[in-house]
Amino acid sequence: MAREQTSVLNALDVAKTQWYHFTAIVIAGMGFFTDAYDLFSIANVTKLLGRIYYTHPGSDKPGSLPPNVSMAVNGVALCGTLAGQVFFGWLGDKLGRKKVYGITLALMVISSLASGLSFGNTPKGVISTLCFFRFWLGFGIGGDYPLSATIMSEYANKKTRGAFIAAVFAMQGFGILVGGIVSLIVSTAFDHAYKAPPYKVNAAASLPKQADYVWRIILMFGAVPAAMTFYSRAKMPETARYTALVARNAKQAALDMSKVLQVELQADEPTKSFERASNNSFGLFSKKDIYTAVGWLPAAAEMNAIHEVYRVARAQVLIALCGTVPGYWFTVAFIDILGRFFIQLMGFFFMTVFMLALAIPYDHWTKKENRVGFLVMYALTFFFANFGPNATTFIVPAEIFPARLRSTCHGLSAAAGKAGAIVGAFGFLYAAQSKDPKKTDAGYPPGIGMKNSLIMLAVINFVGMLFTFLVPEAKGKSLEEMSRENEEEEGDDPATTASRTVNPV
Repeated sequence: MAREQTSVLNALDVAKTQWYHFTAIVIAGMGFFTDAYDLFSIANVTKLLGRIYYTHPGSDKPGSLPPNVSMAVNGVALCGTLAGQVFFGWLGDKLGRKKVYGITLALMVISSLASGLSFGNTPKGVISTLCFFRFWLGFGIGGDYPLSATIMSEYANKKTRGAFIAAVFAMQGFGILVGGIVSLIVSTAFDHAYKAPPYKVNAAASLPKQADYVWRIILMFGAVPAAMTFYSRAKMPETARYTALVARNAKQAALDMSKVLQVELQADEPTKSFERASNNSFGLFSKKDIYTAVGWLPAAAEMNAIHEVYRVARAQVLIALCGTVPGYWFTVAFIDILGRFFIQLMGFFFMTVFMLALAIPYDHWTKKENRVGFLVMYALTFFFANFGPNATTFIVPAEIFPARLRSTCHGLSAAAGKAGAIVGAFGFLYAAQSKDPKKTDAGYPPGIGMKNSLIMLAVINFVGMLFTFLVPEAKGKSLEEMSRENEEEEGDDPATTASRTVNPV
């Protein structure tokens, strides 16, 4: 690697942790806060959508989304996310991280607002436009995965790089939590303002017309945090590693980083020798369905439409507080101490253990007196998902690939994880159905049952644990050391080449 580039990159690797690092965490992290809010808040309102648009007069049960509609509403954003991860990951390497970063956020703001303004009042019109805008919302969210991870990894020093990337990803936990809290606030306000009886008491009155505003407000609120950080993203300089290693301008890289980091960086014009070319988040299963299965939620007919939103959101907040948020921040605290490999292996191991602990005595957990125990076990599963592979599979791809391919490869890695989430989200809805055709949800064929579905997930976690043995450890190493870019550049230098000829390694 040429001398001037080496000095810039070494200065970044050993730079002291300072205020700008935390600013970058907040700016990048707010994108993930918004991502999680938008992706998870839909689960809080799908039952309400079913009541509003699919209730049949005279039915003894409130309406619910048909299977194909439910899959579309819950899965279309995941499909958009997968596509966005691949596209924006590639674009981030072609045009630069900074140029693409603002585009993804703008797309998220516009699509969040548009999701709550879905056209028409017929089921087909509302659901079709909701799915259209949620696809593009997911597309913008997908771009945030590779770009945020890459930007944070390229800003950070090697000593605390894992914690910084993990902190960006950990903002997802707060997004999930706030999504539940906003749903609680909105549903409580409407429930108090428009008193409605349970469905079984008065079916028509249990669904006040104002309930249509509830889901729209909850979804549109996702635009607020994204809009708040748009200006800050626009002012971020391009990362020094992209400028130096891909754009081939070490002098500009030094100038950019000197403006924001308290280090003296100097670089001469590039030499001729240097001018030559050199996650996942994944979901375990649909929360709202398992809540009902173990009796956390009353039967739909025992609640009015708005209060059902409140009960679903309350369950989500409990899980976020007990398992999701702590898991993320344990990763932040220990990633640079224990290492990526150990945390991922441990996470998969305990996820396997707790899945089996939920599955084998499943009938035991469905009894009313055991529901608190189930909450603890369920929360621990989420804790070790996030203090484990959900975080590490986001961190590792940002560290092991060369700068010219880092964003693209992270996007592909994240897309692989999202493909698994899509298969899991759709597959679990069908697999978890009762074996008895009389006990399946409306419109679903018989499945293998909740118990067998949980066992299947335990097996998948075990396979993930085995694949962890292929993961390289990046703790304490520079990005160039992990990607071997320094070796590639040294090979371009005539003196180094001659030295290796005389003294082969």
